[in-house]
Amino acid sequence: MAESQQLDLVEVSPTAVPPVCRIMDYGKFKYQQAKKQAEAKKKQVQVELKEVKLRPKTDVHDLEFKVKHVRRFLEEGNKAKITVVFRGREITHQELGMAALEKFSAELADIAIVEVRQKMEGRSMFMIVAPKVKAGK
Repeated sequence: MAESQQLDLVEVSPTAVPPVCRIMDYGKFKYQQAKKQAEAKKKQVQVELKEVKLRPKTDVHDLEFKVKHVRRFLEEGNKAKITVVFRGREITHQELGMAALEKFSAELADIAIVEVRQKMEGRSMFMIVAPKVKAGK
């Protein structure tokens, strides 16, 4: 029957008793499946982790500039990692790095939540912030 209609005989469910087969255009079927998968993939949102590095002695204006960058990252829907890098003897004054990260979290409090609090990792201290979830989404 499939050959007379110039279609393919496709086994749909081989485990069923008796096995289920359909007469269809297999090429068209595969094409439609690929289109559905591509459409589903388009709707997925990929969240990136952007990083901003600073030092404990970074000036106020430079901090404000980096806050603007992080604000832009968050508005795009990405997460941000703020890293304070200690060099040399700066490691003895970790409270300066802590204060810089606290200032960052205070500046971004309206649009971001702190996902990972300040953590030391070797000679660097970092914090991860994520955008706040809006009520409409």
